[in-house]
Amino acid sequence: MLNKLFKFYGGVKPPSNKTQSVTLPIAPAPLPSRLVVPLHQSIGGTPRPVVEAGDKVLKGQLIGQADGWLSAAVHAPTSGTVVEVAMHIQPHPSGLDSLCVVIEPDGKDEWIARTPLDYAALTPEAVREHLQQAGVVGLGGAVFPTHGKLTASKTVPMDELVINGAECEPFITCDDLLMRERAEEVVRGIGVFRDLLQPKKVLIGIEDNKPEAAAAMRAAVDALGEPFLVIQIPTLYPAGGAKQLIRVLTGKEVPAAKRSTDLGVQCFNVATAYTAWRAIAHGEPVVSRLVTLTGNVHTPRNYEVLIGTPMSELLKLAQPHPDTDGIIMGGPMMGFLIPQADAPVVKATNCLIARSERLFPPKAPEMPCIRCGACARACPHELQPFELYWHARAKDFGKTQQYKIFDCIECGCCSYVCPSRIPLVQYFRFAKSEIWAREREKKAADEAKTRFEFKQFREEREKAEKAEKLAKAAAAQAAKKAAEAAAAAAGDAPGAASDVSSTKATAGPRTIETTAGPRTTEATADRTIDAAAEAKKAAIAAAMARAKAQREAAQPKNTDELSAQQAHDLAEIEARRQQAGIADAAASPATPTEAKTE
Repeated sequence: MLNKLFKFYGGVKPPSNKTQSVTLPIAPAPLPSRLVVPLHQSIGGTPRPVVEAGDKVLKGQLIGQADGWLSAAVHAPTSGTVVEVAMHIQPHPSGLDSLCVVIEPDGKDEWIARTPLDYAALTPEAVREHLQQAGVVGLGGAVFPTHGKLTASKTVPMDELVINGAECEPFITCDDLLMRERAEEVVRGIGVFRDLLQPKKVLIGIEDNKPEAAAAMRAAVDALGEPFLVIQIPTLYPAGGAKQLIRVLTGKEVPAAKRSTDLGVQCFNVATAYTAWRAIAHGEPVVSRLVTLTGNVHTPRNYEVLIGTPMSELLKLAQPHPDTDGIIMGGPMMGFLIPQADAPVVKATNCLIARSERLFPPKAPEMPCIRCGACARACPHELQPFELYWHARAKDFGKTQQYKIFDCIECGCCSYVCPSRIPLVQYFRFAKSEIWAREREKKAADEAKTRFEFKQFREEREKAEKAEKLAKAAAAQAAKKAAEAAAAAAGDAPGAASDVSSTKATAGPRTIETTAGPRTTEATADRTIDAAAEAKKAAIAAAMARAKAQREAAQPKNTDELSAQQAHDLAEIEARRQQAGIADAAASPATPTEAKTE
């Protein structure tokens, strides 16, 4: 069955350099001297360590618990002893450290008890949770937790499930060899994804420079009786990008602000499907992956490598030439030079290229941009890289956002075709990092402002409450003194004793109801209440004055040169504000003193 193919805009055709590493079958890499396993190996939260120094672990044992929904667990790649849980170098362009679990292998490579999962008898939620706990992530480079992509949209039906076997980046052949040698398990993993997402069609895209892989996948699909379509697409970089492959196979353009599921499409890498099947059918978490060793070496080849293996130790298997001066992780278009040779292999490590000046000669000096437009014609997202370059270089980051810098996938096509040899992608990465840094600073400043304003409000409230409490205490004290004075005055009056005695004899407990005593106490209490009310009003007025002063201090100062319309609008606003203030004053309740006077 033929499927219509579409084209995406732009793209380039660099030398593939793939034939060197496909002549030999996949080989298992030997156990290294030690394994340094970073806990943060995927997009999302950093897993929490559940082991400590001195613990004995088995292969596949949990060592990092997933932190939240968008996170994936991490497991011990082999059996041995945990040496430490500490910060170590990670394979990242920044060269920053990451929390790692260091394991010293015992040489036994002893697995945990593995239990296959009958996923057909479980709910989709239970299957997704199992994949999360098995540490299954996207192995095509994005390392997005797979369980997070296996939930279909509730509003848009799933039309196509796209499986990415394009592997368009030069030098990388790990997916090619995986499809050649383990096609059946890849197809079974695709079947799991199909059962969870329920798409109308499953499309497997493979570049036409991999005929053996395409033939192996077709044979596996036929043997398993699956209705999947294996489609060979033209070799053009970056056809392996998710959005580009979706465009080629379905004709759908995925906007930058949307996800592919909003259009009824989801995309997975073939290696991701393979590891998902191993996790379900064999109970094996992700503890290894296929890595291409190539470049300036004697024997390029693909190896199955334990996560955490030092790259310098791994590259020795390919026998690098003496003039090797670094290691590139990934391909030459989107890869990067690792900061230290002993950085560990992680789930995102699909290729290690031994670098040398003979293989990658130094670029000539950067020349001024001539606005030839070659970069714009090559950009697969139809951006204007030369405009982004000018604004990024001028540090006008607002303009770079207007030109949609965050739509850039950093594929490197623009840098590849630039006749002035400008490293455009480096400028774009710089601009993105600066924008992110400023956003973080703005967020921190806004949070600090909110905390400061709340602190001021709390202090004013506490001052008002304190003034009210002091006023109440003063009123109580004044009332007490007035009562004592009234009692003393009643005792000094002529005939007071006989009157009191007579009253006691006739009225008993109601002796306090004398003629002078109650009236004097009542008047004093009224004066005390008036004093408390006045004190409270004074405290409230002081607080309002301070708040008004703060508001006036925050008023805009640049109102000197206003247009006639702006001045008219401001005058109307001020008039309404004054009217509202007069109305509030007229409607405000009377104070206790005013009420008594009325």
